[in-house]
Amino acid sequence: MSQYSFLINMETIKIITIIIMSTFYIGIGLAHFIIPDNFTILIPPSFPSPIILVYVSGFFEILFGGLLLIKKFRFYAGVGLILLLIAVFPANIFLYLNQEVREVYGMISQEQALIRMFFQLPLLLIAYWHSRITEPIWFSYLCGAVSIPTIIYFINLLF
Repeated sequence: MSQYSFLINMETIKIITIIIMSTFYIGIGLAHFIIPDNFTILIPPSFPSPIILVYVSGFFEILFGGLLLIKKFRFYAGVGLILLLIAVFPANIFLYLNQEVREVYGMISQEQALIRMFFQLPLLLIAYWHSRITEPIWFSYLCGAVSIPTIIYFINLLF
C-alpha cells in the first residue's frame, strides 16, 4: 500500500513538472514573437534567415508546450521538445563563444553561458520523462530530482 501511495506522489510530481515546463515553453515561445530581437541575436551568422528561425522555434515551443498538457499528445510533445532542444543548441554554443553577443543579450558571463548550455541536458531528460507513460521508479526519482534545480535555474533567469 505504501509503495502505491508513493507511485501516486511521483505521478503528482511528474504532472506538476509537466505543468511548470509547459508554462515555460509556452511563455518563451510567445516571447519569440513579442521580443524577437532577444532571440535573433543568438542565431549564429552562418544560419540563414534568423527572424524566420526565431518565429519557427517560437511556434514549436508554444505547440509542444501546449501538447505537453494533453496526455494523448504528451509522447509527441516530448519527442518534439527533444528535437527542438537539439535544434536550438547551436544558439547556446554561439552565446558561450561570443562575448559581444553575451553583452548584448544581457551582460552574462561566459561561465553563466556555460551553465546555461549544460542545463540543456536536464531539459532533454525531463522532456523524455514527460513523454513516457510508464517508467522505472528509479528513473522517476532521477527526473524528479533533476527537475528541481532545472526549474529553479530557469525561474532565476526570468527575474
